[in-house]
Amino acid sequence: MPSQSIYLDHGASTPVHPQVVEAMLPYWTEIYGNPSSFHKFGRSASIALDNARASIASQLNAQPDEIVFTSCGSESDNLALRGVMWSSRDNGRGNHLIISSIEHSAITRTAIQLREKFGFDLTILPVDEYGRVRPQDLEAAIRPTTSLISIMAANNEIGTLQPIQAIGRIARQHNIPFHTDAVQAIATQNWDMQTLPIDLMSIAPHKFYGPKGVGVLYVRNGIILEPALTGGGQENGRRAGTENLPYIIGAAEALRLAKEILPKSIAHYLPLRDRLISGITSALDSDCILTGHPEDRLPHNASFAFRNISGNDLLIHLDLAGVAASSGSACKSGDPKPSATLLALGLGPEWTVGGLRLTVGHQNSLDEINAVVSIIPEIVKKLQDLNRIFR
Repeated sequence: MPSQSIYLDHGASTPVHPQVVEAMLPYWTEIYGNPSSFHKFGRSASIALDNARASIASQLNAQPDEIVFTSCGSESDNLALRGVMWSSRDNGRGNHLIISSIEHSAITRTAIQLREKFGFDLTILPVDEYGRVRPQDLEAAIRPTTSLISIMAANNEIGTLQPIQAIGRIARQHNIPFHTDAVQAIATQNWDMQTLPIDLMSIAPHKFYGPKGVGVLYVRNGIILEPALTGGGQENGRRAGTENLPYIIGAAEALRLAKEILPKSIAHYLPLRDRLISGITSALDSDCILTGHPEDRLPHNASFAFRNISGNDLLIHLDLAGVAASSGSACKSGDPKPSATLLALGLGPEWTVGGLRLTVGHQNSLDEINAVVSIIPEIVKKLQDLNRIFR
């Protein structure tokens, strides 16, 4: 077993904060009624649900009835796309959807399914070498039938921040709803939905020290969603199913904490992220490139592409060395495939299977980061030597 255990995969999931756990506990054994029930047990649960909804709304400067609870960020993305597009076509407003080429698969696969199975029109915008959508490309893609624009706030793989204000302004000028997947970005900045030109926004609490199995979709008043999950009338008819009250309570507490400690978190993340970037790129020189924008990126995300190695192999060796990380490659062991995001950046085949994402968190220390900076170049060089031998 490795002598150290360093977790650098906070972009995938985070440990649940002790205060979040404490807030959730009563809702398994004490306040356990169904929020839709009329008796006192149900009323207690319903009050707690309303309070959690109001808490999340207050952190976003939104209205409580604009908060929809789902099972995860992916379901929030699905509901935003299907809900708006189905409603738009049913009401004769159009059937054209615009996304970017580096969206999370919850967006990309849903958009492609809407095109292939339901007959919607789809435009997938290119990005520049840093992974940013060019506003002029968006402007050129808009049609009279465009019903929704969905561009993520920050890329989950390379950490690039999108020009959300510019995109939202274009959407507003054309009276088109704008959805953003803010799963990675939500806990790294303040969000004011009264001033931001965003109409729908997806959130996943397990990315900011909340529980897995719950998601949030902000839906601005006036946006009509056709529900994808039908049944009861929960969530104002927008998402059926008995609410996961303990996790919703945890989601509200996690978002409250994230906003409360935001300046402290950013001050902790940035030196660690920058040390990873400078240490790894300088040690490997031309065999490593920083992926994503060098400045306009998530404060906790350091992402790289390494020449002529497999991201899968790198992750295995890092795990053996006690370091938990993520690869950008959508691959299975023995069958590496190029990362769609790295391909969209214009990188060649020698780079696109060698992606690595390191995402720092509250518990990481500079000593841990320095250890990783020394470990990764050794592993990369070893893998490159093996590839040369067996090529």
